[in-house]
Amino acid sequence: MAMNRKRLFATLLLIALTIVAAACGASKDAFENSEGKIKITTTIGMITDIAQQVGKEHVEVVGLMKSGVDPHLYKASQGDIAKLDQADIIFYNGLHLEGKMVEIFERMTKQKPTVAVSSGIDPANLRLGDEAMGTEYDPHIWFDVRHWISATMTIRDALIAFDSAHAEDYRLNAEAYIKQLEELHQEVAEKIKSIPEQSRVLVTAHDAFGYFGDAYGIKVMGLQGISTASEAGTKDVTDLRDYLVDNKIKAVFIESSVPRKAIDAVIQGAKEKGHEIQIGGELFSDAMGEAGTPEGTYIGMVRHNVDTIVNALR
Repeated sequence: MAMNRKRLFATLLLIALTIVAAACGASKDAFENSEGKIKITTTIGMITDIAQQVGKEHVEVVGLMKSGVDPHLYKASQGDIAKLDQADIIFYNGLHLEGKMVEIFERMTKQKPTVAVSSGIDPANLRLGDEAMGTEYDPHIWFDVRHWISATMTIRDALIAFDSAHAEDYRLNAEAYIKQLEELHQEVAEKIKSIPEQSRVLVTAHDAFGYFGDAYGIKVMGLQGISTASEAGTKDVTDLRDYLVDNKIKAVFIESSVPRKAIDAVIQGAKEKGHEIQIGGELFSDAMGEAGTPEGTYIGMVRHNVDTIVNALR
């Protein structure tokens, strides 16, 4: 019996040591190529892309949320906490986009630069949010490219403040990227204008494209609210179905990070009323495409969305 206890204790000790070793290994791997570089942890892919564009060879950037991940519902794992703890700087969107991580950011602010990239935008230029969901403002600022220029400036200034030795590099990198964004803004505006005015209606799974609609002159309707934490009810489905039928809207869009079940219910409801609605394509809303693809960059994601919308509505 004593021998069995010893064996059991030894087995449990081995398991515990294995778990600790694995955890330590995971912590060490958070930044694999960071020697001599600033370690940056970001939340959504769009912010990861800016940090890489502005920081370039002076930074290693680790993003928490990959392609297809919904930031509204995201909960940080222990591995994520390690990435945040090990970072020199943290960049997040703010405006309650990463709603379940607010307390973590508040704690990190006391330890290191923890920057909301939305902080440089005048609140007067923000869309109102949904008070019931705890969002004072609409957090989907990247859908107005001009707001993403502001986010780029915020990241630039934070890097300069943290690493003044490479300030000129950060300025030049940001300047080059902002020039690309300014060209993108004009490109998007021109492409949307090519859609007949009566057809400029963008219907999506949740209300993420409000800034896009305001900036580029297209009516936007989302089945769910600003946050996907809210659910579309029967009345929401019925009201949207009736609008689409009455206005003879022929296409709606699904989103890469949002289940399509509710949109499918709208399409089926319209069909039962004798009106055919097509899926116009898949848009990237709260997450970008896979890394290594054009849609895995902010500029590529925006171009994909615009081309998909224009091809379906024009």
